[in-house]
Amino acid sequence: DQNMLASSKNALHRLVGRRIVCERRRWYEYFAGAPKITESGIAVIVLEAKNAKMNTLNEGLQSEVESLWQEHIASSDRVKGVVFMSGKVDNFIAGADIKMLKAKKDKKEEDSLFDACMAGHSLFERLRQSKGKNFPLVAAIHGSCLGGGLEWALKCDARIATSSTKTKLGLPEVKLGLLPGWGGTYALPRLIGVLDALPLILQGSEVRSDKAKRLGLVDQICDLPALEAVAIAKAEALTKSGALNKLRRSQSMKQYFNIKRFATEKIQYFRNYILNEAKKQVDKNTRGKYAAPYAIIDCIGYGLSCGDNATKAFEHEAQAFVKLAKTDTSTALIGLFDGITATKKNRFASSTQTEKKQHNVCVLGAGLMGAGIAQVSAERGMNVVLKDRDAKGVAKGIKYIGDNLDKKVKKRRLSVYERNLTIARVQGYDENMLSGYERKVKNTHVVIEAVFENLQLKHDVLSQVEKLVSNNCIIATNTSALPITNVAQGLKKKDRVLGMHYFSPVPQMQLLEIIPHAETCDDALRIAFQVGIDQGKTCILVKDVPGFYVNRALAPQMAEIGPLFADGVDPAKLDAAILDLGMPVGPITLLDEVGADVALHVQNTMIADPTMENRMDGADPTMLQKIVDNGWLGRKSGKGFFLYNTKGKSKKKEPNQKALDFVQNELKQRDLDIPLLDIQDRYLARFVNEAAVCLQEGIIDSPQDADLAAVFGVGFLPFTGGPFRMLDARGTASYVDRMHFLADTYGSRFSPCQLLLDYAKSGSKFYPLS
Repeated sequence: DQNMLASSKNALHRLVGRRIVCERRRWYEYFAGAPKITESGIAVIVLEAKNAKMNTLNEGLQSEVESLWQEHIASSDRVKGVVFMSGKVDNFIAGADIKMLKAKKDKKEEDSLFDACMAGHSLFERLRQSKGKNFPLVAAIHGSCLGGGLEWALKCDARIATSSTKTKLGLPEVKLGLLPGWGGTYALPRLIGVLDALPLILQGSEVRSDKAKRLGLVDQICDLPALEAVAIAKAEALTKSGALNKLRRSQSMKQYFNIKRFATEKIQYFRNYILNEAKKQVDKNTRGKYAAPYAIIDCIGYGLSCGDNATKAFEHEAQAFVKLAKTDTSTALIGLFDGITATKKNRFASSTQTEKKQHNVCVLGAGLMGAGIAQVSAERGMNVVLKDRDAKGVAKGIKYIGDNLDKKVKKRRLSVYERNLTIARVQGYDENMLSGYERKVKNTHVVIEAVFENLQLKHDVLSQVEKLVSNNCIIATNTSALPITNVAQGLKKKDRVLGMHYFSPVPQMQLLEIIPHAETCDDALRIAFQVGIDQGKTCILVKDVPGFYVNRALAPQMAEIGPLFADGVDPAKLDAAILDLGMPVGPITLLDEVGADVALHVQNTMIADPTMENRMDGADPTMLQKIVDNGWLGRKSGKGFFLYNTKGKSKKKEPNQKALDFVQNELKQRDLDIPLLDIQDRYLARFVNEAAVCLQEGIIDSPQDADLAAVFGVGFLPFTGGPFRMLDARGTASYVDRMHFLADTYGSRFSPCQLLLDYAKSGSKFYPLS
């Protein structure tokens, strides 16, 4: 049958045609598809990892870009230049794949990272060689361009960035205990100068596109809709005869025509001076606890000495990267990074809940805590009702927010428009504006009470607002010590009540403890966690016990101040010892910052808790009461153990001689001449032991949550990754032996808890390899 034969032939032709199209439209895992090639011969390569939220650098991407290049770029005479851009929302390349790095560390395969680093360099060399030296590469950047992502962009001849606040560039590897491993310590100083490159790499800073343009890190800025067109135009301009060589010459000549750059990069004396000054600053800031900043300074210096011999500099940098990857510090900091990443996912959200709801927040109390909560909410786009007793209190709270935002504007971290928009999201009400307040609060999803630590006052405030809000609204109390169960007793909607314990100052402190009581429903927890995540907080679930987790672990540690005073350790020596240990502040400074009155309240609360048994031994509320009676409340009263200059701009603290005399004459009982290590371990071990008790009793869910809360709540030795990562690195058995020594020498309050004894006996780790 002729008709059937013709039909079969047509079907075969259609099938073959589809197969040919499929072959031409090869499926890529890390790219949106084959490059789009303009009439002018510019190929636009769009990075778009199919199975990941963000583009990251890994071996798969490197392999695939080479095959894509050979198939569509190297083999085509039409292609005169390439633009790299991203198909992801608000992300160019976020850096190296941390999972890949962590897997190599877990398998003790860090040495292979040298080849991985060098493979990235040789990849770009092969790409360039395939098209010749006069083939321009342009990076079109929108969103996060960090770590290896920025190093990818630095491999290009030009960089175009969007004006969006989402666009941030930086080399944050130092925050993971590492250094840039793909040429960053060589390429960035050569591009923008060593004076500007040093702080960026040493601090792991992220810069917006406007600052990046001023530094010379990007060539042009445009709005997002114009990004592709501007990048293509830049690539077209560079294809013109001599244009690319002219650009490269102008970049290389900057170090000769700028006197500062010439002196600091070409004259060895000045170069060494700058690097030594950087090292002194690192010594001051880190007390030698982090290896990465020193390795960065060394690599930058070595790279500058290499001149145009990039390969030599890259090899030196890769060797340093491998060395750092083997350190306990990098393991600890990568662990913290993993923990932070995990907390960005709402643990109480079901898999079917995909809607991102913007919550309206009502904050009761416009003091420092309440205003801080209002600020972090408004900065993240939430509409905020801020209520206080009178207009003066409301005005003071809004002024606090405005002043904080003005500082960001001054530092160019925020535009004036963004500042005004944030302030506009905060609407203040007092007791004389109840009708407007009542209308607003009806649409509130979350009420966060932040009044004084008085149970009756909290009951009064919350019972009033409970009558106004919907049945789905959650009611949270920001308390550092009062049991959530007791707060809920005064309310009818007990299932919607929980604790949200923020840390002061709220805009700076990353941690948020979320505390349910026995009747709190999961939906309330879901909303509370989402609000905390949206506020940019690291949210930790904690059991409803006195002190919750952080203050509960901190209380025995702070209680050790009294016994140390009694044994002859003066305040200055104690602060210095703990700073030398690696804590961000000493205990005496911390006491002044918190306030002796607050410390007394917390200490009395913890002493009254029978479950603390003997773990609050050494606590001396009489000492704190005398300090309070003398008006030595700390910074807020202008004097504590230090005197604070509230009028001038000087941040220098002077000792309060009367407080020192009080310690010497009334508290000191003996002069044991305690070794430095004993002072440090007496202070630290009490926190570690109580943290272990909290894990043992289910007050905190996991070692990871406990470590995150310790580091971000009180600054517990960040380079160790927290108490439990520290125990893994040091060995729990070794630490328990040390605690037994302290108990035998200084008292039973140092006796290790059962969980530590069990882990010491079994040799188990809190973070076993998966």
